[in-house]
Amino acid sequence: MSKAAVYDASSITVLEGLEAVRRRPGMYIGSVSTKGLNHLIYEIVDNAVDEHLAGFCNTIYVTLEADGSATIEDDGRGIPVGMHEKGVSAERLVFTTLHAGGKFDDTAYKTSGGLHGVGSSVVNALSTYLTVQVKHGGHLYEDRYERGNPTIELVDGLLPVVGRAKGSGTRINFLPDDTIFDRTRFKEDEIKSRMHETAYLNPALTIVFEDKRKEETEHIEYHEPDGIIGFIKDMNKSTEAVCDVIYFKGESEGISVEGAFQYINEFHENVLGFCNNIYNSEGGTHLTGFKTAFTNIINTYARELNILKEKDANFTGADVRNGMTAVISIKHPDPRFEGQTKTKLDNQDASKVVSKVTGDELVRYFDRNLETLKNIIGCAEKAAKIRKTEEKAKTNMLTKQKFSFDSNGKLANCESKDASKCEIFIVEGDSAGGSAKTARNRAFQAILPIRGKILNVEKASIDKVLANAEIKTMINAFGCGFSEGYGNDFDITKLRYDKIIIMADADVDGAHISTLLLTLFYRFMPELIYEGHVYIAMPPLYKAMPSKGKEEYLYDDKALDQYRKRHKGPFTLQRYKGLGEMDADQLWETTLNPESRILKQVEIEDARMASEVTEMLMGTEVPPRKAFIYEHATDAELDI
Repeated sequence: MSKAAVYDASSITVLEGLEAVRRRPGMYIGSVSTKGLNHLIYEIVDNAVDEHLAGFCNTIYVTLEADGSATIEDDGRGIPVGMHEKGVSAERLVFTTLHAGGKFDDTAYKTSGGLHGVGSSVVNALSTYLTVQVKHGGHLYEDRYERGNPTIELVDGLLPVVGRAKGSGTRINFLPDDTIFDRTRFKEDEIKSRMHETAYLNPALTIVFEDKRKEETEHIEYHEPDGIIGFIKDMNKSTEAVCDVIYFKGESEGISVEGAFQYINEFHENVLGFCNNIYNSEGGTHLTGFKTAFTNIINTYARELNILKEKDANFTGADVRNGMTAVISIKHPDPRFEGQTKTKLDNQDASKVVSKVTGDELVRYFDRNLETLKNIIGCAEKAAKIRKTEEKAKTNMLTKQKFSFDSNGKLANCESKDASKCEIFIVEGDSAGGSAKTARNRAFQAILPIRGKILNVEKASIDKVLANAEIKTMINAFGCGFSEGYGNDFDITKLRYDKIIIMADADVDGAHISTLLLTLFYRFMPELIYEGHVYIAMPPLYKAMPSKGKEEYLYDDKALDQYRKRHKGPFTLQRYKGLGEMDADQLWETTLNPESRILKQVEIEDARMASEVTEMLMGTEVPPRKAFIYEHATDAELDI
């Protein structure tokens, strides 16, 4: 029997200490991309916010240091440094042991976002180094780690005192491990957005952000005494409001609920859910409770006011929420999240409590503000009419396209019907499309050529979007429909391909085509992105052909610079201006072959910020777009 076939006691591996985190970081922080990198900061900041919720912290300092590290400091009670019953300082346990922390004891924190007890230890495990300083009892204590391992020897199990200090608090400085993360440069825009968001959710808290990596240190103080009312106003600042911000709060069964919403003269909804200050990007039971209660309230009032007749069907949930911007924030003593990154709340009692508070408080409000109620019902009426028109348009579109899925001369489908193994390449141009059809593996790879630049859906009306031939072809090819603000006919379970890969030329036009496609997916099929099905192919820019030695594909100018430094002797350089310049073998080897190709998976870290940036860059307003481009010009990698 071969060694590979043996499965006995020796096959079982036990990962000691924080080794499990380093071996499988995605289980703890979601990914090792920029999203996971920024998550390290959020884990430490969330601990400081928990101190604020407990009544012991007023200010949090978040600093991106010039050397690439990050520092988070708070004026809370400070991590306990005393002797734990395990015979070691409590601080050492917090940073070296998974599921160790003060969140499991109800007496320390009534509500908390970090209940798994792994945040600090995970950050430690994934850092090249981490330094902890604790101010407590007039003393300054310090501990240091390298890749999760302590480098300071304890004195009788306790941390050494390194100086005197006033007040109390914790200061943590860490440098992400470049052997773990794809990149180790923090993205300041996402971090600033998250810090501002946290300030809105905690009106008494101040967060001071500094970025020392720039020539002139960027300094911002986030303090929002208006709370989530200010949050709503900020999100709607460039739109026409239909009504003032409506605010409500209440408490039941030990769960506190705070909500605010406003209607604007645009037909889409933006409902954000938070539990214990953690943004739940996939929603959860608290949002289900709010949406259900709100829909019932509006339909009840619409019938009482005879706006909905007896023969009329009720407004749908999407009808009543079109034009709504809302924030629902709850504080729960024992939240259950799906996954360490806490993207979705799972407590059933949260749905019940939010529904009750919403029902009680909004009925009281609407009874006293009848005109506002009528304006909101008017928004639902408009949405319902547009929904019905849209349904007819979709029916017509599907009827006309019914027999054209595989016979329209565009899609070269794959042989397999197993969606988990299939992938579709969206290729611009007949030339590149022809090469791709020849080069592909027909068993599992489909090719969909498109002609030129598709419609910019950010500027177009729904009827124009549905009438666009290229967009209709994509919708039919994917098989799962599409979603829009007026309704949702998108069903991710019907997706025919596990990977949707945008394959465009590596030039400005190619980047524009990719952007237009991503805008379409984000606005009409966002689940494709959120569930990790959208990728961008990375064809090479160059092919280096030395007089002696092996030919090599180079994917960008940095790779070319590195090749020039390490290669000795003359070589010929071929630059690919477009995919159509590659023959089928080259295209397979560089861009289609799963064994050798490079793909970039499209991720969204901050949905609110992604929506704002998409609207800014792809919408009709020119000044904000120009300002954004100038501000981020230094971030771009130029292809000269």
